[in-house]
Amino acid sequence: MSTEIQRRGAIREGIRLEVFTISWMVIEAAVAIGAGVLSRSVLLTAFGLDSAIELISGVTLLWGLAAEARNAELERIDRVERRAVQMSAVLLVLVCVYLLATSAGALLFRLEPGGSWAGLAISAAAVVVMPLLARRKREVNKRIGSPALRADIAETITCAYMAGAALLGVALSTLLGWWWAEYLAALGLLLFIGREAWEALESARESGGRAEDDD
Repeated sequence: MSTEIQRRGAIREGIRLEVFTISWMVIEAAVAIGAGVLSRSVLLTAFGLDSAIELISGVTLLWGLAAEARNAELERIDRVERRAVQMSAVLLVLVCVYLLATSAGALLFRLEPGGSWAGLAISAAAVVVMPLLARRKREVNKRIGSPALRADIAETITCAYMAGAALLGVALSTLLGWWWAEYLAALGLLLFIGREAWEALESARESGGRAEDDD
């Protein structure tokens, strides 16, 4: 089997994986944000917001893979990817500001979140699903060699870590009544989301520089 045929097969597999990722992120974002709002949980709301950002990234990557499968113009694909990276960077910075401000304020004024079994369920599911999904994407990208898919894999792994932090914080709050654990876990998420935001900002600057050079 030729290398080109193998690559096209890998692209089709990548498309299927991104369709699953997008479907998952729709559910994850909706459940996490909904549970976060109902239980007044900063942690779950932030987890859901990051899932929504990853949904944007997944839609963009799916479009790029599908366009490549149709032999579309690479310049057009790059332009859409640059815009998506810039949008994700801005949104991630806003999530970091939200986490820091709301968690610090809630700890200061002792605002106790309610328990959330739905939040526990979606976090536990993500802890299991995300590492498996990242491993499958990594296998596919060995044949594709896509920088965009490599970045998407990093986001999937980050989502797994974030789900673990959310699971721990919500479990301690729901099961043991340690309301402050959610806010400490939310501040801990800044380590993951902050790194994501920094990398996205760097990518946005690099893509902006490449666009100016092309002009």
